[in-house]
Amino acid sequence: MLSVVALHSLSPAQSLPSDGEVKASLHRATRLMTQQIADHGGYAWVSSVDGRFSHGEGVAGADRVWVQPPGTPAVGLAFLAAYHATGDAIHLDAAKAVGGALVQGQLQSGGWGYSIEFDPKLRARLPYRVLLKQSGASLSKTFTEAPTPYPGGWDVWSRRQFKSNMTLIDDDTTPCAIRFLCELDRTLKFKDATVHEAVEYALRSTMAAQYPGGAWGHNYDRFSTQQPSVDHYPVISASYPESWSRTWTKSFDGCYMLNDRITQNMVETMLFASRVYNNERYRCSALAGGDFLLRAQMPEPQPAWAQQYDRHMHPAWDRKFEPPAISGRESQDALRTLLVLFRETGETRFLEPVPRAIAYLRTCLRSDGKLARYYELKTNRPIYFNNDYQISYDDRSMPDHYAFVVDSDLEAIERDYQTLASGKPLVRNAQVSDQQVADVIRSQSASGGWLEQGFVRDEQGKKVTPKEGVVSSATMIANIELLSQFLEQN
Repeated sequence: MLSVVALHSLSPAQSLPSDGEVKASLHRATRLMTQQIADHGGYAWVSSVDGRFSHGEGVAGADRVWVQPPGTPAVGLAFLAAYHATGDAIHLDAAKAVGGALVQGQLQSGGWGYSIEFDPKLRARLPYRVLLKQSGASLSKTFTEAPTPYPGGWDVWSRRQFKSNMTLIDDDTTPCAIRFLCELDRTLKFKDATVHEAVEYALRSTMAAQYPGGAWGHNYDRFSTQQPSVDHYPVISASYPESWSRTWTKSFDGCYMLNDRITQNMVETMLFASRVYNNERYRCSALAGGDFLLRAQMPEPQPAWAQQYDRHMHPAWDRKFEPPAISGRESQDALRTLLVLFRETGETRFLEPVPRAIAYLRTCLRSDGKLARYYELKTNRPIYFNNDYQISYDDRSMPDHYAFVVDSDLEAIERDYQTLASGKPLVRNAQVSDQQVADVIRSQSASGGWLEQGFVRDEQGKKVTPKEGVVSSATMIANIELLSQFLEQN
């Protein structure tokens, strides 16, 4: 819930916003973000109003910004939405600063880690591209573009030989950075050579990290000049293992990842890049990812998807609470991405798996209308974990840091499927109402932010709870995008 510290008044005419008032609200929001909250052009997840403290998944502070959404690139996309809706240069300048921060944090491997370091001592030990380009850079000989040793892929990357060079696809980290830079590049009419080269390099690296079967993994630690070996990672369909361990194996054999939308986000990012650049290579990469989703659908009696698969296309263990199983959340994510692929391509093969997956998942619904995160292979029993991280069939005592029960979105997915299958277009965004906009503007503080009660972490990682509230990047993004959409639709 928002905690309003100071309200902005609207014009008296029915207290509904004019376009000018919406633009002024957006200007105030971006001014706060750039003048008080930004560090080196980038952002964290939560900040104090004066910008002194900030954190993402860990401590941020003055010399570390967060890439993982809702961090730097996600905020940047909101700035670009505001610029396109208003033409106000403050938003474009803010987006350019975000682009500069991401260029400074791009790794030699091609993408980004969860955060970017700007402290000079810490930066000197990290293989950021901008540093490796400098004459006499001490790390330049260690980190170069080169073929990855056979067989490539997870068998090599999991050794973490170059841990500091790790591109993270997990949690939409690198994909979001790519989408932002694509959009910034297009907004700048492809005239900023630094931005254009950075996004092109990132796209090349992620395509080289794509498996022959079309999937992506959690991370990779080098810029490779070729894809992983098809001999070692054959293009085959998913199947059930003959047996699987009920205790954590610690093997981390899952090279193909749907967990946290890893492959799904990359598919949608490649589709976005193909539209921005009209480049067939990016479209082919996205289609290959879609083909993986088709092959990854498990056969009967459970025609849905697992979180991760090994190179034999068997569901595999990942962390100690992520077993080989059918996944309620990742299956819904896969269905959503298949609908996106059909909408973008018109190829009916991407619709074919949807009805039987929905029908099966409906049989999995719990009495509360939700889905378990995991269903046991073949038996289809919902499985959970107890506080000792042992598999359990009882949901009454589970760790609270992980979603072992998830919401069902099956009705909405089926509705969208029926719309697309009938040849009708999907309505991407519902209209923003005058009242929604009025409520957002009224709840904006005098500082320009939407302040919420909560904590922010100081330099030592301790929780600080400012009386005036904190600035949440997720809330700023949502409100900036809502106001921008309102202007675009009018």
